[in-house]
Amino acid sequence: MKQHSDLYLIGLTGGIACGKSTVLAILSALGARTIDADRVTHRVQQPGKPVYKQIVAAFGTNVLTRPGGPIDRRKLGDQVFSDKTALQQLEKIVHPAVRTEIGEWLEQVAHGSGHGSREQPLDRPVAVIDAIKLLESTWAEQCDSIWVVTCTEEQQVERLVQTRGMSETEARRRVAAQPPQSNRLAHADVVIDNSGTQDKTRAQIEAAWAKIIGRP
Repeated sequence: MKQHSDLYLIGLTGGIACGKSTVLAILSALGARTIDADRVTHRVQQPGKPVYKQIVAAFGTNVLTRPGGPIDRRKLGDQVFSDKTALQQLEKIVHPAVRTEIGEWLEQVAHGSGHGSREQPLDRPVAVIDAIKLLESTWAEQCDSIWVVTCTEEQQVERLVQTRGMSETEARRRVAAQPPQSNRLAHADVVIDNSGTQDKTRAQIEAAWAKIIGRP
């Protein structure tokens, strides 16, 4: 059963480096309240947080930038993206804390606060959860609409190399570690093809947004 009938919830997902952040930024500019699950993940992994301590206990101090310092996401990624069991272990540590924070945020949005406080052209707020593993989470069943962002696999690899400094081998391993894009597309209410120009991506988003707010 949907928990927040007083808001319209979009679940935004897609493969790594497909451009979800671009879509999220445009939706925010249009008036949606937005939250990025990856940024929430960053926050719950900060030194001193319970999740940080559990990760260090499970994966060792070698995943830190320095003794007692922040987690080096590249080092942690090297461990988990080549080991399915390790990835599942990390998700069991991180996901409950992320779910709690997103749940608290949704409560705030439903009651008129949360990120993106501008007035919206609806009788109820629009909230967007950006999560790469949205469909594997419990949030999907709470969503009014599932949006999937796509691009070609070669574009994913190229963007990981250019924007995150990965080697091509590492980038391909990250892409291969994820479920096939066809799995997400099977659940999509809206598909945003981000393989072209940003103007083309924006046009798709604005068209889908217009349907939500009931404007031609």
